[in-house]
This record gives sequence, structure tokens and C-alpha cells, in this order.
Amino acid sequence: MPFRPDAIRGAGAGGPGEIDYRLARQAVISEHRKGRLARHDVCDAHPELLRAARQVGEPTSQRCPICEDDQVVLVTYVFGPRLPAHGRCVTTKAELRALAKRSGTFACYVVEVCPSCAWNHLARTFLLNPAGRPSAAAR
Repeated sequence: MPFRPDAIRGAGAGGPGEIDYRLARQAVISEHRKGRLARHDVCDAHPELLRAARQVGEPTSQRCPICEDDQVVLVTYVFGPRLPAHGRCVTTKAELRALAKRSGTFACYVVEVCPSCAWNHLARTFLLNPAGRPSAAAR
């Protein structure tokens, strides 16, 4: 999937949308539990993603579906104008709201990560509304 804002536009009146990857997540977990995917196939988080998960990830109450030893955390990356090509890891909701007020369209990717076993899966993608329009995702 390309990291361009127009790559994740939702259906509808041309406004920003949100894509939820729960069904794809469940399919991967199911394939792992059936033995069709090895643990090293699903627990393959990049070292930088693991570092971000451990240091700035947003804790959840959800147990890791693979190791069941730790809670998964959410890590959010934002791509858009005047941001680094590799995106920016957003550490707080306030930072996300501040980006939503800037001009331009920003693509956000929320990844769930288990800091213990390196499970990771794209949870959802959404667009921040341009220049200060209220966004449900940034609240």
C-alpha cells in the first residue's frame, strides 16, 4: 500500500474515510492458530516499530493474540506535507490534533504491536481533515 493520502480515501462524498483492518487481522490470527503460519511469519515487527511501541505506544487492555503474555500497544504514524518521507511517529492525541490544524492532508496509520513477541498488524488508516476542520479521529 503506498503511503499517500489519496491511497486511503474512503467511499462517499469525497470526504476522508477510515479503513479498519479487523477482518484481515482475524484471518492472520486464524491461519496462525491452524498452524498454516509460523510464529516468525506473524511476529516480525521492525526494530524501530518495537522501539516506538515500548517507548511511546498507547497502551490497550487487549492481550496479544499470539503470545497472550502482554498487552498490545498502538503506534500511530502520520505521512503528509512537510513531514519526513518515513513519516512521523505521533506520541499524543494533542500532537495529532495539532497536525489536523495544519494545511494539507495527512494520512494516519495505526499499528498494533506486542512489545514482547513482536506481533504487529495494521489496525486502521484514516485521513486527518485539512486545516482545522473537526476530525473524529483526532478527538
